[in-house]
Amino acid sequence: MIFSVGQPIGRHASSCGYCSPSGERSKTDSSHTAASLVALQLSSEVYQMMLNRGWRRSGRFCYKPHLRSSCCPLYTIKLDVLCFKSSKHHKKLQKGKDNAKFNLRASIHASEFHSDQNQHFAHKFEMTLEPSSYTDEKYELFKKYQTEIHFDSTSPKGFRNFLVATPESPEQQEPIQYSSPPTSDLPTHYGSYHWCYRLDGKLIAISVIDILPECVSSVYFMYDKDYEAYSLGKLSALKENVLAQELYAAGAPSLKYLYLGYYVHSCQKMRYKGEYQPSFLCDPETFEWYPFADCTALLAEYRYACFSRPERSLRGEPDHELEQDFKESHPQEPEQDTLERVFVISEVDGPQISVIPANLYSDRNSPFHNRELFCCIEELGVDLASKIFFQL
Repeated sequence: MIFSVGQPIGRHASSCGYCSPSGERSKTDSSHTAASLVALQLSSEVYQMMLNRGWRRSGRFCYKPHLRSSCCPLYTIKLDVLCFKSSKHHKKLQKGKDNAKFNLRASIHASEFHSDQNQHFAHKFEMTLEPSSYTDEKYELFKKYQTEIHFDSTSPKGFRNFLVATPESPEQQEPIQYSSPPTSDLPTHYGSYHWCYRLDGKLIAISVIDILPECVSSVYFMYDKDYEAYSLGKLSALKENVLAQELYAAGAPSLKYLYLGYYVHSCQKMRYKGEYQPSFLCDPETFEWYPFADCTALLAEYRYACFSRPERSLRGEPDHELEQDFKESHPQEPEQDTLERVFVISEVDGPQISVIPANLYSDRNSPFHNRELFCCIEELGVDLASKIFFQL
């Protein structure tokens, strides 16, 4: 059994990367995180549950946005891969052999052409799935992508922290519970993977994904700008969709979705995620899933949309006084029975750890620790928080 261990960080504010011009950042702190933690170790079950409550990870750093006070609310979006229908545009992206009837899985695999197998093609294009790891080749692609697309700098350490799974990484590998032995090209474990795209042996793109009990989760995508015209990002989404279909067909019956990260309606370049249907958005207050088509009217009318209770939706720009109140406010102290269910690490002795209920923690009167822990309990929910050992 894999235990989940996290260090709570709490709330913070940052400049928005969605409503600013490319290469710039808004000077206004208008993107807010309701809670965050450094995940020292996560089971696949806990990580999946976090995604289902609007959380996301960047390396070990896990965070949940506060949508009501942010200028560009981030809604978790998932695609039903079993019911997905390719649009005409999607079909054009991955032309394979001529088929009388289009088949997504067949067409995707046909797009991986090899000049030595079919003399009709002049180039060799390959996609290989491998556990996430660092190589100089991958880092050079990442550095080029950061420089030319995001106008930002990076380092090998930054690459490792952001995109590489290590023995100490948050998401520990657990075997996928197939109902029958899978084919050799399918992964055997949940975990973090790199999907490497090579053209004539040159690495031109990497899709970073997590494979979890209910989904393939798209974490990050980078590409060589020289090949920007080939819509590799959209091809990647189609490829990830097919992987989820194949995992399901191979005997992983709960794995029915592709999580596309966050849908950002206020950012035009992020609206492409709504092209993949049927998809669902996570309600920011109840965490229930609503059909994307039922959400579009609210998203068009309001800055912040609550699908379960439309009357709680908000128009206009965020109120800066309310933003300041949010940043300075303290989360409500949980009830005593809640603190009895949440565990804090009291002692570490080599590989052995000792835990106690949060209400018995000796440093419980620390305002800092209280705020960090209470923020996480509030945004995780008590059932999920009780599955994590917190290191204060």
